[in-house]
Amino acid sequence: MKRQIEIFTANCPVCDPVVQMVNDLVCDNCEVTTYDLVKQCEDKTCLSKVEEYGVKRLPAIAVNGKLLDCCQISAPTKESLVAAGIGK
Repeated sequence: MKRQIEIFTANCPVCDPVVQMVNDLVCDNCEVTTYDLVKQCEDKTCLSKVEEYGVKRLPAIAVNGKLLDCCQISAPTKESLVAAGIGK
């Protein structure tokens, strides 16, 4: 089963390295969707997901529909992404 990874970003110098880190870690079992909240998305799915997941800070990452714990208190790290199963 594919692991669904959703990245929420403001397309800024703080977010861009995290997006790159996720993209560097992903494997064949990972499906990545990036939501640029500055541009938003046509159908506003990105905004409903922000509300659903409780995103309060950017960048933020959700795996299989759940916001990672690290994204609730600090920026995501490589270790927290690997612990969430990204790249496995």
